[in-house]
Amino acid sequence: MVDGATGRRFGQLSGLARACHPGPVVAVTALMLTLAVIAGQSTGRCLLTGAAVLSGQLSVGWCNDAFDARRDIAVGRRGKPVADGAVGVGHVWAVAYTALLVCVPLSFASGLRAGAVHLTGVAAAWAYNLRLKATPWSWAPYAVGFAVLPAFVSLGLPGHPWPAWWVVTAGALLGIGAHLGDVLPDIRGDLATGVRGCPHRLGPHGTRLLLPVPLVTASAVLALGPAGSPGPWGVTALAMSGLLAVAGTVLGRRRERAAFAAAVAVAAVDVALLLQRGTGIA
Repeated sequence: MVDGATGRRFGQLSGLARACHPGPVVAVTALMLTLAVIAGQSTGRCLLTGAAVLSGQLSVGWCNDAFDARRDIAVGRRGKPVADGAVGVGHVWAVAYTALLVCVPLSFASGLRAGAVHLTGVAAAWAYNLRLKATPWSWAPYAVGFAVLPAFVSLGLPGHPWPAWWVVTAGALLGIGAHLGDVLPDIRGDLATGVRGCPHRLGPHGTRLLLPVPLVTASAVLALGPAGSPGPWGVTALAMSGLLAVAGTVLGRRRERAAFAAAVAVAAVDVALLLQRGTGIA
């Protein structure tokens, strides 16, 4: 039988796990770890890359939920552990700062330039949480944060080479698309609490129309940017992205979820292209 103290402890741990935004944390960490393997990092360096990305993403997720707790309570948003009272805001801030501190040496373990680049992305994400999400520049931290992730992998390779232009550009575009897609379902609730980032100023309709643009552009950069022919897979992926974007725009007029689903599908194509091109990121 579980006593009351143990039950409360388990509830707090569960709340902390949910407050870190586990879906994006796992997805981004797994993607960067896979890219590190494909790019040719050693086993030890791959583990360091994964640990650095994981700690950085955890710090960002916990910071986001802790800072937004008051706003989430004001709009009655359910499913947020801090707003629901599953875990105290002080606990979430504590683990956010702890993860951030752990991220610093793990990042620099891949080299001075790699560490500086990765921590720039983490700092941009914290700046978004604490200030920039409510300004017209809300897209910028996402662009920076996503651009530096493949750059972090590249700079962790032997010789610490700078990444190819196309991988950084595609990462930034994917970040902008991720921002638009992440905010789209919450625009109305955010506006009620005074948040006026870039998507909020565009409104649900404008954001829905803009959402596929950076994602399809990322597809074009990934397919056509590297030297040589894009090959059958690159051409097919680019065509798929275009068709999905058009379908999402048309269907999204009646069902907003359709536009979001199409954007997720285009992003998946982009990720597949990124991994397929992974050996040439430097």
